[in-house]
Amino acid sequence: QVQLVESGGGLVQAGGSLRLSCVASGSIPVIATMGWYRQAPGKQRELVASITLLSITAYADSVKGRFTISRDNDKNTVYLQMNSLKPEDTAVYYCNLRSTDGLNYWGKGTLVTVSS
Repeated sequence: QVQLVESGGGLVQAGGSLRLSCVASGSIPVIATMGWYRQAPGKQRELVASITLLSITAYADSVKGRFTISRDNDKNTVYLQMNSLKPEDTAVYYCNLRSTDGLNYWGKGTLVTVSS
């Protein structure tokens, strides 16, 4: 069993910053990628950013230049530094872990609210 626990969400004004963290614990498989997804009310869940074991990153176009994903392999932790936040970034942010055999694991999510 794999547990992913997110933290760092909250309420912030537009232009502000937040840093999300996700710690993986339990029977952690060999990790291919870790990433962050988000789901706004009435919308589908979308990929925000991902990072491979070799620290190759990918970002949604909407967050490029504003968000930075990083990971600490020793701590089984992935981070998402979010700068210049906009109201449209408001969503529940979910941590994802994908193993090398293709299994996906999800956290319960952390709410980010950006006020205008």
